[in-house]
Amino acid sequence: MRRWEPGWGRCRGLAAAVDTGVALRVPVAAANRHEEIFALHADEHPESLAELAKLVISAGPLTWLTTMTTRPHVTREVLEAAGLTVFGDPETFMTTDLIGHPHHEARPPYSVRVIETDGVWHARLSTENGTTAASGMTAVIGRDAVAHEIRTDPDHRRRGLGSVVMSALTDAAVRAGARTGLLIASPDGERLYRRLGWTPRATVLTAKAARR
Repeated sequence: MRRWEPGWGRCRGLAAAVDTGVALRVPVAAANRHEEIFALHADEHPESLAELAKLVISAGPLTWLTTMTTRPHVTREVLEAAGLTVFGDPETFMTTDLIGHPHHEARPPYSVRVIETDGVWHARLSTENGTTAASGMTAVIGRDAVAHEIRTDPDHRRRGLGSVVMSALTDAAVRAGARTGLLIASPDGERLYRRLGWTPRATVLTAKAARR
């Protein structure tokens, strides 16, 4: 979590997290959440989740608590017993060795362009008329590259475009010195990343205060 969060935060243009020892606290200032708290010891010290849950409940429904866990059923039970509601589909934290990442070229009518801004590489796959068909970004933090918001337009899906975007971002990250890829995948995204050789490491659960 400590390695992944700085890249995620840089991709989103967020301020640096505050590390409390048991969690990373990140001001998000979005319409659907003001702050996101990332638990650091969900598996080793599940009792820490109960303390974090109290903080989330006192802050209100616009504060989220996110955990990486290898025991999702146990973690869910702890969070719900502490008065939180786990929402959304469980996601998956994944890693890969970037040096061995497969490469996929853009084929006509598509072309890909990568632009770097403040340590974040943005890839855009477009059609001949300039329409964005797929996109994504990655932030390089030391030897890690954190991929974020890999998206394919619904009209252009099932054509391997996500693999092209990941290839372009990986090439850029390796040139910038990164060697390990980190990301949190949605259920749909996980299937793509598995095909590209990424390895699941943990389940990611997000919770907030239960409605009364």
